[in-house]
Amino acid sequence: MSSLKRRIAACSALLLLALAPAAVRAQSTAEEEARRRAANIAAFPEAARSLFGQRTAPANMQARAIGSYARGCLAGATALPVDGPSWQVMRLNRNRNWGHPVLIDYLEEFARDVPKITGWPGLLVGDISQPRGGPMLTGHASHQIGLDADIWLTPMPRSRLGGDARENMPAVNMARSDWRDVDPKNWTPAHTRLIKAAAGEPRVERIFVNPALKVALCREAGSDRSWLNKVRPIWGHNYHFHIRMSCPPGMPGCSGQEPPNFGDGCGTELTGWIERQHNAIFNPPKPRPGPRPKPKPPMSLDALPDECRQVLVSR
Repeated sequence: MSSLKRRIAACSALLLLALAPAAVRAQSTAEEEARRRAANIAAFPEAARSLFGQRTAPANMQARAIGSYARGCLAGATALPVDGPSWQVMRLNRNRNWGHPVLIDYLEEFARDVPKITGWPGLLVGDISQPRGGPMLTGHASHQIGLDADIWLTPMPRSRLGGDARENMPAVNMARSDWRDVDPKNWTPAHTRLIKAAAGEPRVERIFVNPALKVALCREAGSDRSWLNKVRPIWGHNYHFHIRMSCPPGMPGCSGQEPPNFGDGCGTELTGWIERQHNAIFNPPKPRPGPRPKPKPPMSLDALPDECRQVLVSR
């Protein structure tokens, strides 16, 4: 096999791995989640994900996002209330409704505007961060510094969901069966208005959606396309979209991303994402012969900024 073919096969395999957990995160039941958490703790009890994933309360420290979105932690976290006038938090057993106060304030403001933007009663809010941030026992690579939040693309119902529904209700897949566009049975103009409004917030650094959803956003953007440069295609994210806030001004030790400079992202780059996704799902590479390589161990505490040790042990 040529080196180019090996690289393509490796990328396709990574895509399949990325798509599967994304579906699991939205769809897994409380029982399945608990089973995976227990297995991960047992396998690597000293990994950063096990240490941070078992902390149930925030660090009593000044609010700080420490490190980067996929390698850091969170001091002085604030919880998004599980019920608000126009939002409900899902998957409460995960205890991931914590964030930096800047993000929590924004989510409450944004949710209050949602009925006017979309006509929906409000938002269903998915994972934000753990009480002290850090790597998670299941699911995300990012969401570590309290500046990332997942918003379900399923509208909030008018009634309050009970505990069982919040843990086990499935989200709705917005991608069409061929993964090249949205499913018109589920996707509506309100979804475009919602994501456009989120991207229009100056404090928002990126919005992540599945490539199939980006196709629809490019088509439905209208004459004002300036907001599309923040909306980036990424594997998974077909049940929810991901809001990422910029580092709060003047916060030392918080590493943000470069400002987007991709244009509207609706050209050949997006076509490439769509083709790679389609091929990985429908034409996956054959497994390579021989034993599977051992997976890399999860991130250690030493891989995080030094301040995260203080966050971890703070009372």
